[in-house]
Amino acid sequence: MSDLPKPIAEVPVGNLAGFRKYFKHDLVSGLLVFLIALPLCLGISLASGYPPIAGIFTAIIGAFVATFLSNSELTIKGPAAGLIVIAIGCIGAFGGDGMVGGWTEVDTQAYQAALAVGFAAAVLQVLFGVFRAGILGEFFPISAVHGMLAAIGVIIVAKQIPVALGVSASGEPLELLKEIPHFIAEANPAIATIGMVSVLIMFLWPMLQRKASFLKALPSPLIVLIVAIPMGMGFDLMHNHSYTLQNHEYQLGENYLVAMPDRVFGMFDSIIHPDFTALQQPKAWKWVFMFFIIGSLESLLSAKAIDLIDPWKRQSNMDRDMVAVGAGNLCCSLVGGLPMISEIVRSKANIDNGARTRFANLWHGVFLLVCVAFIPMVLHRIPMAALAAMLIYTGFRLAHPSEFMNVWKVGREQLLIFVVTLISVLATDLLIGIAIGIATKVVIHLSNGVPLRSLFKPEIEVTHEDGETVHLTARQSAIFSNWIPMRRHIERLGLLERKNVELDLSEVKLVDHTVMDKLHEMEGSFEQQGLQFTTVGLESHQPLAQHDHAARRKGHCTAQRLTVITKVEIQQTIESEFVRLGASGFTSTPCMGAGRQEIALEGGAPRPRIRIEVIATKVACLEMVNYLTREIQPEHRLTYTIETVQVGRLDSFLATESNNADEKTLIEN
Repeated sequence: MSDLPKPIAEVPVGNLAGFRKYFKHDLVSGLLVFLIALPLCLGISLASGYPPIAGIFTAIIGAFVATFLSNSELTIKGPAAGLIVIAIGCIGAFGGDGMVGGWTEVDTQAYQAALAVGFAAAVLQVLFGVFRAGILGEFFPISAVHGMLAAIGVIIVAKQIPVALGVSASGEPLELLKEIPHFIAEANPAIATIGMVSVLIMFLWPMLQRKASFLKALPSPLIVLIVAIPMGMGFDLMHNHSYTLQNHEYQLGENYLVAMPDRVFGMFDSIIHPDFTALQQPKAWKWVFMFFIIGSLESLLSAKAIDLIDPWKRQSNMDRDMVAVGAGNLCCSLVGGLPMISEIVRSKANIDNGARTRFANLWHGVFLLVCVAFIPMVLHRIPMAALAAMLIYTGFRLAHPSEFMNVWKVGREQLLIFVVTLISVLATDLLIGIAIGIATKVVIHLSNGVPLRSLFKPEIEVTHEDGETVHLTARQSAIFSNWIPMRRHIERLGLLERKNVELDLSEVKLVDHTVMDKLHEMEGSFEQQGLQFTTVGLESHQPLAQHDHAARRKGHCTAQRLTVITKVEIQQTIESEFVRLGASGFTSTPCMGAGRQEIALEGGAPRPRIRIEVIATKVACLEMVNYLTREIQPEHRLTYTIETVQVGRLDSFLATESNNADEKTLIEN
């Protein structure tokens, strides 16, 4: 990425000039993203209870529609694993089970009903964007969203393990997890071999890529296809037959392969239209709102995440992007496609592959169209177990153990919200689960002293304005549920009026993790506009964890008091070194005393001593103790004690300048 242009004047733009100028970069990236998207689109469709080609339709439509409606330059639009749970739930609500047990008339009816549900949700998404409601994606607390995504990951793994083993199974996620030993015992050895080899490739190939950079051009899903298709041919899956292993007969056949058109341009025969009469059933509207809320939230979060890692720091208009996603979903529903969102994995690959503009998304769709139109017979040879392996890997990444550790680092209360949301989603459904997660966070806020009246309405006012800078003061609380009006207020006075903003949080009782994260994003938004956004007044707030974005509660802060008693002769040496190591001050008191040696050898006669006391942060105190034990104790006798103390303001004990790089983050400790 070292050849990326840096000056603002050279920022790539997705217009006609940008199409010509960055044609090569976008074409190459589109091709590489296509190689990742092709098997994932097929796998996500199958896991969602839709025909395999439905995911291809979605990616193609997303490429052609969203490219011209959205200004999000690097996001790839298409089906996503995060919507599998909703899609298969919707299919099940109308009596279908997808490819489990073969595609039946009931499955077709459920599929058409789900398309109608997707159409209604798409209408809401378009209205959502038109009325500039994209900011509502800012409402949901980060830990609850991550808990929901982790639960989705667990559900995906639970539902795809039977497919990877060649076993037919259905049921609730927790039931499927309990049945894993049974699935292993009943596995079809040939299909399980394909599935397990594919799983190993998905997990091991990224490790090989880190060790050998030339392998990065070959994505792991492509390697899975290169290996799995010949394995399927070796097991002769194109023909129905049986084989015997350890006195047990197993069946093989085309039902273990992806169902695709059997001729060129056969994709058009697969177009199917929604059954709008399904919307007359009250149960349909539960799924409409599920698709609308969760799909919109995932899409907004993905688009925002990609903006943060955009090499040129371009910002997408979230309202416009939501209109693009909604319009794409309208088209998808009319021809039989899955719902689409801004997909994070393929978008990240798009950046890594050197894409410059939104036309990389277009090219990935062109390659998908050509592939499914001209060589559907080749796609038919892909074993479903290989696609299941890709989704198992995707689900594992969503629920990776590191996700738990990352949340723990932000705060124990965040881990509680994360785990409660995860378990609630597994035990109920997405909407109820995330609602329980949000309710848990509200209860925690109330227990931390947040007044009821400030839960949804922030108290923020202009206290001073000097022409270039607006000084705002917030009171009571700054939490996820009142962040949206607070953000609008800051943007109106700052970004819209082209002024710097200073936000004083000294009167706020609690600033939660979500707002701490959003304030950091706000700094970036102002910086991109050539303005400055700063927050002050958090010095008297106690961080709830050692993390930059941990929640902060007003109250006493934790510090450490180091007390040293030693010879008067080395007083100045120790004081100077303590200051160098980060002490903002010290107290030295002459005293008289006798140590163990004086008592034993000299009868306990007191001698002149100096008592040096320092209050500092944990990191600075540790540095000082290391200095004493390393430099002073080998040559001089001394005693020291360390106590944990509560102070009113931690910044009072931070040095103005310090040679210790860690001091920059001491206020977080």
